[in-house]
Amino acid sequence: GSFMLLHTGEKPVQSRSGLLTTLAYHFDGRPACYALEGSVAVTGALVQWLRDNLGLIASSAQVEEVARSVPDNGGVYFVPAFSGLFAPRWRSDARGVIVGLSRHSNRGHIARAALEATAFQTLDVLEAMRADGAGELASLKVDGGMSRNDLLMQFQADVLGVPVIRSAIDQTTALGAASAAGLACGFWRDEMELRQRWKADKTWTPAMDETTRRRLHTQWTKAVDRTLGWLD
Repeated sequence: GSFMLLHTGEKPVQSRSGLLTTLAYHFDGRPACYALEGSVAVTGALVQWLRDNLGLIASSAQVEEVARSVPDNGGVYFVPAFSGLFAPRWRSDARGVIVGLSRHSNRGHIARAALEATAFQTLDVLEAMRADGAGELASLKVDGGMSRNDLLMQFQADVLGVPVIRSAIDQTTALGAASAAGLACGFWRDEMELRQRWKADKTWTPAMDETTRRRLHTQWTKAVDRTLGWLD
């Protein structure tokens, strides 16, 4: 899965849009800081499913090559609600669908739709954050295995309409734990020192016009609606 967090400061924000209010960090003698969190159930696991269950690709890394074999998704949308939908909808009755197939659809369209599903689910979480009064996002910092996929990162920047920045260290969960420990024991002076040590690997800037962005998201939302109500 993937998890998108937005720092909200020292006051917890109670979401009205399907997000989780979570503790970001807390050190002795200092106020706690909170975040809004959007949890997405299936992202990288969808690529593994294409490999292991369908045999569509030979390796996870191959998905980008196959997806690049077509210029766009060809109208195909893949909603990986294998175990329901998590944030922001929280629908346990949903199940996965592939919609928009035609005689012209091929494995490249399905591979591309699978990658785009991660970007669209992230966009849904961002829209929920906006609805909770989070304001406009200036950029999105990413890490993890899926962040190695350059095609996905460009599409993520396109549909969000903001730059996407990949960390030089792609497993920042471990880095965050080490940084918190360093702050707690005084190894680091403060958060500013940690920010100065953070390094970017690559940045993608949006290259999609607003009309196209809205059209794609509308079609994605229609696809998500088709997943609902499969279980009683």
